[in-house]
Amino acid sequence: MTSMGGTMDYLDTNRSTWDKRTDIHVASKFYNVAGFLAGATSLKEIELQELTDVEGKELLHLQCHFGLDTLSWARRGARVTGVDLSPRAIEKARELSVRSGLSADFVCADVYGFGDQVEKKFDIVFTSYGAVCWLPRLDRWAQTIARCLKPGAIFYMVEFHPIYDLMAGYSYFHQQEPDIEVEGTYTENCDGEVGPTVVWSHPISDVINALLAVGIELGHVREFPFSPYDCFDGMVERGPGRFFLDHGKFSMPLVYSIKGQKP
Repeated sequence: MTSMGGTMDYLDTNRSTWDKRTDIHVASKFYNVAGFLAGATSLKEIELQELTDVEGKELLHLQCHFGLDTLSWARRGARVTGVDLSPRAIEKARELSVRSGLSADFVCADVYGFGDQVEKKFDIVFTSYGAVCWLPRLDRWAQTIARCLKPGAIFYMVEFHPIYDLMAGYSYFHQQEPDIEVEGTYTENCDGEVGPTVVWSHPISDVINALLAVGIELGHVREFPFSPYDCFDGMVERGPGRFFLDHGKFSMPLVYSIKGQKP
């Protein structure tokens, strides 16, 4: 673990690694692009149950990777825009939009840069699973969300629970210096190192307080004892698409969701 200098260092490092990960992910069984193109959704149980009214709505997906979830929302009737810092991911997202026949706008930008320049307002801002750890500052993240929402619009996120990071040997609480590691990726078809990653821990309280500070009124905060992804060592599937991880005789919290509204 080492420290890095300025803002551009972490953006350039993560951008390069996610460019490399994209081609691996597109070809993986984990993402199942063939199934998506055949009509399947990439969206999971939690978000499908908690974010239901999307038809005809303008939906912004921050940190969209190569667009499967973004396009799955389009398949449910939303008018979608996806944003990601990886040029390769955005290239693949645009290809999938054409191949699937689903209309979408995809923008290559980091969250902060997009927030500084965006003028369009949205009915829904969505982000999910492994997104906020790539951001050093949640205040600027929340400012981007607030800036993008119309009055009365919805913010919804579903995210991996930070308690897992603590159990894996990382800090639960935010630290100024990031965790930096050279690693592979989480799909089954990666057999070596892909590149360095630069990430930060964010406790749930920091996420909530960042949203409250920009005036978003919270409707719910929920925690779940399962993940829809089999992405951590030692997980056990107890029901279709529900992967559990035990600590002693109890199930660990693995996912949380937050839904709020801009007044």
